[in-house]
Amino acid sequence: MAIDYKKLMASKSTGQEFTYTDRDTMLYALGIGFGRDPMNTKELPFVYEKGLVTVPTMSSVIAWGAGGMRDSGINYLMVVHGEQKLTMHKPLPVATTISVDTRMVGVWDKGADKGAILVGETVISDKKTGDKLCTMQGTTFARGDGGFGGPREGAPTPHVMPERKPDMTVEVDTRPDQALLYRLSGDRNPLHADPDIAKAAGFPRPILHGLCTYGSCCRAIISSPVCDYDPTKITGFDVRFSSPVFPGETIAVDIWKDGNVASFRARVKERDVVVINNGKCTLAG
Repeated sequence: MAIDYKKLMASKSTGQEFTYTDRDTMLYALGIGFGRDPMNTKELPFVYEKGLVTVPTMSSVIAWGAGGMRDSGINYLMVVHGEQKLTMHKPLPVATTISVDTRMVGVWDKGADKGAILVGETVISDKKTGDKLCTMQGTTFARGDGGFGGPREGAPTPHVMPERKPDMTVEVDTRPDQALLYRLSGDRNPLHADPDIAKAAGFPRPILHGLCTYGSCCRAIISSPVCDYDPTKITGFDVRFSSPVFPGETIAVDIWKDGNVASFRARVKERDVVVINNGKCTLAG
């Protein structure tokens, strides 16, 4: 079945409601690695209800399951998450009910043997106040769905990385059970938990969620001198996914600071493999 371009471009949902609590906020922070050292008082506000704060990338899980395009002809066995972009309009509350609108921004045909690129948008607002909290864009690379006759030009281009050496490198660990903890925030894809399914997908063991790697990079930048543990400094967080992480590996995040933009690239220290590229963290002020 070929991609139905018109159906995809018409797909949208409005006003879907989701509720999250302070428990969800703390669980997400634990899932991306905050709180490893319970004596680290700078990380405690991310995982403890006293003075609790939110991580911007938690936006990627608080509306898990919103929207959907299951009857559009996409071969989901061949789909990978290509990019994730985030614009923060206001800091996320530690607990609230949200209203979520989703739509398809664009679908591009790269050719019969090159797949298709789909970009969807999710807008999250606080149901109680009506304030817009954040806007996300997710890029899906549908490897088996090219050649459907859609537009070929105009797909988004990645953030250009600096050519100099990084200004700093921050290492963040992942635990062997990291994916099992992170999946409790929403994404229960068995690829990240079941060794048999991971093997069938071509991996020696379950892999870490791409969005957990995304959140781990945010953790690295929050804990760096760029933010000094103030998550409200982050107003945008964009990445391109390159390769999976295996739980238990160390993620080394190279950071370049230029004005209100922190460019970053993440690699697995043990294998020297780039896992996140073309990262762009936009800072307030």
